[in-house]
Amino acid sequence: MIQLATRVTQVTPSLTLAITAKAKEMKAQGIDVCSFSSGEPDFDTPQHIKAAASSALAQGKTKYGPVAGENPLIEAIAHKLNQDNQLNYSGENIIVTNGGKHSLFNLMLALIETGDEVIIPAPYWLSYPEMVKLAQGTPVIVNTTAETDYKITPEQLRQAITSNTKLFVLNSPSNPTGMVYNREELEALAQVIIDHNLWVVSDEIYEKILYDGTEHISIGSLGEDIFNRTIISNGFAKSYSMTGWRIGYLAGPKDLIKATSTIQSHSTSNVCTFAQYGAVAALESPDSPQCLQKMLDAFTQRRQVILERIQAIPQLSCPTPMGAFYVFIDISQTGLNSLEFCDGLLNKQQVAAIPGKAFGADNCIRLSYATDLASIEKGMDRIEKFVNSLR
Repeated sequence: MIQLATRVTQVTPSLTLAITAKAKEMKAQGIDVCSFSSGEPDFDTPQHIKAAASSALAQGKTKYGPVAGENPLIEAIAHKLNQDNQLNYSGENIIVTNGGKHSLFNLMLALIETGDEVIIPAPYWLSYPEMVKLAQGTPVIVNTTAETDYKITPEQLRQAITSNTKLFVLNSPSNPTGMVYNREELEALAQVIIDHNLWVVSDEIYEKILYDGTEHISIGSLGEDIFNRTIISNGFAKSYSMTGWRIGYLAGPKDLIKATSTIQSHSTSNVCTFAQYGAVAALESPDSPQCLQKMLDAFTQRRQVILERIQAIPQLSCPTPMGAFYVFIDISQTGLNSLEFCDGLLNKQQVAAIPGKAFGADNCIRLSYATDLASIEKGMDRIEKFVNSLR
């Protein structure tokens, strides 16, 4: 039997991918499955983005490219960060990666060493602690509650810091909770980060998916001191429905970006060349805002429907998400933990949901409403039936 590296045995496989795969397998068998598991928009990539990539392909942009990314995309990202986020980055501060997840993985390898601690608020996107482990670091989980909308407080952050703390992971809008930090909350966290000379990585992949006039603020825009301690992770998957394109980016200090470029040069080389021209169109085409608004209108309607259905089930509760396309539901009144709940829901009612245990909250489940209204209504009917059967 092969002896695997210790780092692999310390990592938990992705529950979201596993449950999504199981739901797809059941569907392939002809079973009527309602899936709330997938973290991707159910819209096709906008036509103008596909056309730009197709044009690049026709023009022969099929060769190796620069490790850090095609120059037109680098420039477009820099312009976007300056204009949309008030972050003063130039091309040398940016690397294009194989998805937003890859940008974070590159960062962890470049920044984290054995013994370094990384503070991660829970509930968290399930890959954060696993990436830290793979980089030989130590994830330090700080639990938050629904009473604070699952946001870490400055006091909690301060208390979690030790002499080994190197990085704080911030995700706003959040997967899995949909919460969004406001300016005052970010300013308070920024002060703690500055006082303790930490780095902060701000995962902003859901920045365009917001509700009720909620504003996305990048923590690095709050002043020069915090800007100098900030690293930005972002990508095209969620806002432009480009999940399968695998295009993300990391922005930060030049030395860090140069280090991640070195790592990338020995792992994946460059990102798919012609696909990057589709990403340029996503950022620069006048058609993109209209496509985004169409998605937002649909998500807004779905969010209202799914919240009303959850509120009608006494044993379930959840805060109102202000961003992304998830609801994070407290199931503790059912008497089941998240694995028991999701296993029973899938096997008895053919509804796929993600156990909160994957996100560090075993008393909750995550539902994605990135699916059509008819499926939401049918799936919620089944969830209500399942919960009522537990009485």
